[in-house]
Amino acid sequence: MAAESFPCGHRTPAQIAGGNAEDRAAEYLARRGLAIVARNFRTRLGEIDLIARDGATLVFVEVKARLTDDFGGAAAAVTAWKQRRIARMAMDYLSRRTQADCPCRFDVVAIDVDAAGPRVIVYPNAFDSPF
Repeated sequence: MAAESFPCGHRTPAQIAGGNAEDRAAEYLARRGLAIVARNFRTRLGEIDLIARDGATLVFVEVKARLTDDFGGAAAAVTAWKQRRIARMAMDYLSRRTQADCPCRFDVVAIDVDAAGPRVIVYPNAFDSPF
């Protein structure tokens, strides 16, 4: 079966679902006092879902949503490889803004959906930068 193609400017169902999860995560974090400063920051290495400010700390947020926990749920999808990649993208973000000394952390927002509906779990300081 051939892969379904989407015209330029149209998003795939997975992209729409990911955008919805990021919207939910941004609203959740904002209600807890974080200020969202960037969404979908793209670099040659990939994309950081959300960048927020928590007081003086810059927070790089990876959002993961899953409909099943067949492979360990949403939080399990942020592997060591993904963590290194996020850290590299964060270094790129900081260097472009001459904020290399800025305190920062890496949070994961996991959204697991089951029969009861979506459950949002925030893992603050979920991992350290390996660099």
